[in-house]
Amino acid sequence: MYKTLKSGLMVVVLMLAVALLAACSAKTEPSAEPAAASSGGDAEQSLTKVKIQLKWVPQAQFAGIYAAKEQGFFEDEGIDAEIIPGGPDIVIEQQVVNGAADVGITGVDSLLVSRDNGLPLVSLAQISQKSSYRLIAKKSAGITDPAQMKGKKVSTWFGSQQFQVLAFMEKNGLDPKKDIELVKQGFTMDQFFNDQVDVATATIYNEYHVVLESGVQESDLDVFNIEDAGVGMLEDTLIAKKDWVDGNRDLAVKVTRAILKGWNYAIDNQEEAVDIVMSNVTDGSTTREHQVTMLAEIAKLIRPEGFTEQQVGSFVDESFARTADIALNYGLIKKAANLDEALEKSIYEEAVK
Repeated sequence: MYKTLKSGLMVVVLMLAVALLAACSAKTEPSAEPAAASSGGDAEQSLTKVKIQLKWVPQAQFAGIYAAKEQGFFEDEGIDAEIIPGGPDIVIEQQVVNGAADVGITGVDSLLVSRDNGLPLVSLAQISQKSSYRLIAKKSAGITDPAQMKGKKVSTWFGSQQFQVLAFMEKNGLDPKKDIELVKQGFTMDQFFNDQVDVATATIYNEYHVVLESGVQESDLDVFNIEDAGVGMLEDTLIAKKDWVDGNRDLAVKVTRAILKGWNYAIDNQEEAVDIVMSNVTDGSTTREHQVTMLAEIAKLIRPEGFTEQQVGSFVDESFARTADIALNYGLIKKAANLDEALEKSIYEEAVK
């Protein structure tokens, strides 16, 4: 078993443990508060304030949430939604446990780690259905088969993000502790561009297209799909604190319904959805062209081929079991995950009725 957790993940766990103690010392009450009343017909209808924490800065990875707000899907459910951007120093689980946010978007691996450490968090809907991870190598490296990665430098993100890559190596007969040199990957692709590594990790919706946008041709790359190798871990999932869900079940259903409607709208109206995303990008950190590409790829992960609109957000047991098994096998979690408790399937099921 790959038992040693990386230092970044340990910091997150400690922060979450402190957050849990703080949360437990306070009286538990529903966190949703009525927002300013708005006129509706003959009677006033007050909107309930709900805070939604993103896992990163505004981008097409969250187009469905932004679309739900812009199109009035939250308002239709009686919700005044506040969308809170994330960033490198934001721990989503801490935000939700502390009540700074009512719901959040995080990775399934992070959810499982949080629960393994005693945090009472649950998933309300599974946003992405497939792994976005790819391993990429320049043709000049001569790596046309995973076995040829032996003895090579392979970069990936650390924390809790490297385990799909480790599982890929083992699946292809490589010992990730002996047969490759695992290198910590930064938030840019400079190591790959500068030939400091032979193989790099890229999400299909972001880094892969950063490489292409730099002038590299697809024909210049060998690409290995983690999902196709059967070791993909689920990524973006909608989470909330268990006692918040228990005290606000109807509201949890409404939030989930609005977000899923938003995602179907964004997938069906991608140009408009990108415009909505770009209106929330205030620092010039990205381009519309990049966000168009990102949403096109994200859409395939959220509503993959064969999925209906009603299936967006659904829980696929096989995918969750695989994710939990990888997390356990590599020591990301200490005990087998109880997925029956981790997944609030009834919220999703009510939301799509």
